[in-house]
Amino acid sequence: MHIIVYVTAKNLAEGRRIAKHLLARKLVACVNIVNALESHYCWEGKIEQSAEVLLIIKTRKALFAKVAKAVKDVHSYQVPEIIALPIVAGEKKYMAWLATETQSI
Repeated sequence: MHIIVYVTAKNLAEGRRIAKHLLARKLVACVNIVNALESHYCWEGKIEQSAEVLLIIKTRKALFAKVAKAVKDVHSYQVPEIIALPIVAGEKKYMAWLATETQSI
């Protein structure tokens, strides 16, 4: 099974650093970075707002723990967002490519 992992980061430079870190380890097949995201959230009892980037990461479900650890190794946030959603369907050739570009389980 394959998943999409969402990770937010403080800026484009950090997002790129995380993407390269994951790709170099073959933990993910692809990372899309969406720039200029505005996030609203509760943190330490206050409502906060900040500019962030969103990483949309494609990988295998079996690699989630390794992906999460690798993100935390280079992320600047105390509690980074690292959440996964299942890919319930996908174009056959794309899904085969995704499997080929990630670590064997």
